[in-house]
Amino acid sequence: MLFEELEKGKKIHFIGVGGVSMSGLAEIALSMGYKISGSDMVESEATQKLAQNGIEIMIGHKEENVHGADLVVYTAAVKQDNPELVEAHKFNIKTMERSEFLGEITLLSKETVSICGTHGKTTTTSMISIAFINGGKDPYVQVGADLKQLNGNYRIGKYPYLIIESCEYVDSFLKFHPETVALLNIEEDHLDYFKDINAIKASFKKFVEKVPERGFVIYNADDPNCVEVVKDLKCKTISFAIKNTQADWVATDIKLNDTGFYSFKATNGYEEISIDLNVVGYHNILNALATIATSRAHGIDLETIKKSLEEFTGASRRFEYRGMLNGARVFDDYAHHPTEIKATIKSALNLPHNKIWVVFQPHTYSRTKSLWNEFTHTFEDADNMLLLDIYAAREKFDGETTSENLADAINEVSSNCMYMSSFESCEDYLKENVQEGDIVLTIGAGTVTKISHEITK
Repeated sequence: MLFEELEKGKKIHFIGVGGVSMSGLAEIALSMGYKISGSDMVESEATQKLAQNGIEIMIGHKEENVHGADLVVYTAAVKQDNPELVEAHKFNIKTMERSEFLGEITLLSKETVSICGTHGKTTTTSMISIAFINGGKDPYVQVGADLKQLNGNYRIGKYPYLIIESCEYVDSFLKFHPETVALLNIEEDHLDYFKDINAIKASFKKFVEKVPERGFVIYNADDPNCVEVVKDLKCKTISFAIKNTQADWVATDIKLNDTGFYSFKATNGYEEISIDLNVVGYHNILNALATIATSRAHGIDLETIKKSLEEFTGASRRFEYRGMLNGARVFDDYAHHPTEIKATIKSALNLPHNKIWVVFQPHTYSRTKSLWNEFTHTFEDADNMLLLDIYAAREKFDGETTSENLADAINEVSSNCMYMSSFESCEDYLKENVQEGDIVLTIGAGTVTKISHEITK
């Protein structure tokens, strides 16, 4: 184990310390008694907060930043020619990728709760974290977005409880050692790494098989891929569902109020809980069921679970209200997979509205290409759709996949799409055409969130 070899007081340096996961890991390592430094390309609220908490922050990547470090932790986005990583290798300083470092932390926790799935990880991790905090578990938390109850995206608590959002991309979650897994859903995604849905299911299968016999796998019994993956596990399994009435926890008496929030009852046959959600979206019923099942498995009482779910009003960029434009409400959402986008649009349709405007920025060429047909049928329920250029993220242009072509394909299905060559032209068009009573959705995992800020100033 890393932390048996690395004595307290040794220095750990984080490359890309301002990242949503890295900032939390730096704080956790600091709380464990290590000296911490970190570097990033730009100053941010995250780096400022870390500096205030006693972490040495360097802006810019330079060789000397790693001098004196006993361990260097880096994100997957850091390339091997990064000067700090090159310098660490030159002087034989131990290096470790972020997910591997988090995996070492999970070895310290006898109760690591991992939330995984194609969609809903951040929201469900947030819900479960609030329930565990209110239930007196005092957990460490790592979540993929800011949460007001945490005043950020992480929480320093006490072992044995560690609650983490666990992503399947490049099999990173296989480095973790969970005692409990909440499995939300399994669909095609990250096809730049996985060959197909069978490869994705195989990865999830390996992950849930890591749970020891004394642990739990909580899974969505409405999702056939989840049902297939959890077969023949040695640990205890607990199912939740809306449609499958044979599941352990089932939602009944589902109602929608005029503000777009759902209420429902959840029962496992011998106990029942009534929930009034304060986040929009039918899909959040399943996320809440996962929270109920996970929390009850760890002894949290129903009243605490109810209080926790009803005080949750959403994580950042999850159907987040941003303000008004011309009398229209503007919401921002991180959705980037067709299933997620459809759920976001459906949530907007449940709110009083005149017209629905969708501003979408596709995320990565590989996802856009591999899910092309799905994307062309994703926006049929929108009245108007503005399509931005693809956000490349970690990729280079493949020479053929463009938003202009995607716009043409979408228009063959729904005739509601306009390609926008710049953020400025998109903002100007919205300002000129959005009317009172409309709803504007800015959607995507890249920089599209900036538009919601600009048009609601």
